[in-house]
Parts: sequence; C-alpha cells; structure tokens
Amino acid sequence: MKVKCFGCDALMEADDSEAVADAFVAHGRECHTWSYPDEAIRNYARNYAEATERLTGGTERLSEIGAITVHPVTKERIADWLQFFDHDGFAGNPDWASCYCLEPHVPATPDLPERAWRETRATVAERLRGCTTFGYLAYVDGRPAGWVNASLRSDYALYRHVDVDGPEPTSVIGVACFVIAPPFRRHGIASALLDRVITDASARGAAWIEAYPLNEPEGSDAGHYRGPRSMYDARGFESIKVRERDTVVRLSAIPARLPLHAR
Repeated sequence: MKVKCFGCDALMEADDSEAVADAFVAHGRECHTWSYPDEAIRNYARNYAEATERLTGGTERLSEIGAITVHPVTKERIADWLQFFDHDGFAGNPDWASCYCLEPHVPATPDLPERAWRETRATVAERLRGCTTFGYLAYVDGRPAGWVNASLRSDYALYRHVDVDGPEPTSVIGVACFVIAPPFRRHGIASALLDRVITDASARGAAWIEAYPLNEPEGSDAGHYRGPRSMYDARGFESIKVRERDTVVRLSAIPARLPLHAR
C-alpha cells in the first residue's frame, strides 16, 4: 500500500494500512512540524492507502457518452451510491476519496480534521436512509456517473446560518457538492443534476434553491466540486452574499406567474 504526503509529496509504502500509517506518522515527525493529532494523521494515511486499493474506476475522460438520466437516491439506490463513491467518483484522486459528502452536514473539527472513511461511509448511508441527506445520481448506460448533494439547508451544519436574515433554512435546498466520475466530466452531467434539483424543488416543499460556488476554485475539474459559478448564472441564480471563500447564490423555486393577459 502507498500514501503520498500532503506536505512534501514523499511516498511511503508498506504491506498493509496500519504499517503505512506508522510510516506516515514517523515521516511527519521527522520532516514536518504538524500540529494535527496523531489519530487524524493515521486516519489520513489509512484513508489514502485503502483508497488506492478500492478506486477501480476509469480516469480517462470519454470523448462521448450516452444519454444521461437522473434519479433521486432513494433507499433502493443506496447500493448504487456506495458503488459510485467506493470505486468511481474519486478515481485518480485518493486524497479526496474519504469524504462521502459528509462535510457539509458535519464539518470536521480541529481535534479530528480527518475521519476514518468507513465510519463516514456508514454515517452518510444512514443519513440517506433517514432522509437527512438527500441527493441525486446521474446515470449513463445504467451506470452511476455523477452525484449532487441537494439536501435542505437546515440539514447542513456548514451552511445552516449562511444568511440569518434570509429565508428559513427548512425552505431552502442547498446545492452543496457535485462529484462526477472522471470519464464523464465536461459532458453536462453537473448541469443535468442541477436541472433536476430545480425541477423537483417546489414538489419537495422548498421555496428556494441555493448554492455556494467557490470564488477561486482550483484549476482541475475536481476543484469545481461546488459547481462553477457560470452554471448557476446561466439558470438565473442571483448573488446574495460574497464571502471569503465562496458566494451564496439563490434562485426562487416558485415558478413566476404569467400575467393574466398572457394566460
């Protein structure tokens, strides 16, 4: 198993995840002055090393893809969601593969900035079953190709109080994260997912759809995990608040009523 240091790109190798975690902790003590708890450092090493073993999906972008279909992640689709996150969504990017989209709901703490991926995986699967996390999977040729977290803002600890003078968090769907498998990037998957969020919003009882695009996203495709600002602008989202790292944008979920003379 292998783990790459996030501080200097050194590569540690060992026979199993525990041994590679030991090597990573030793490297940190010798070469860095990290203040992270040892448990977090060990979690990072194990998460990274085990991700390199389970991420079996393709990493090359396809030149063309089939038709896109989008479905809410009901209890019957949780197995597809797990398959996507376990093997495909972060193929080629093991550094991010432990997230399982828990961070918007339960941000990591300074005491434990890196959680064990199996616990995170189980937590979000249970949240999906209990509907405290809600999202959609995009499929291509029957295979999960992309995900969007479109839970209520009231279910996001990260965004719950983003606009204290604005609408009630229970009335707002927050578009928190997109994950698109590498072969399917730049083929309109994120747009298809966002359009389904918008289409379903009023039926879900929401008055608003909100998103949080980064002000300066990384240049990579994965760096646009909050969705590119241009995608929201094209659908009429309005800027509500510019923050240090992101901008809150919002769209009414209630269709505009036509004037009487136009009906």
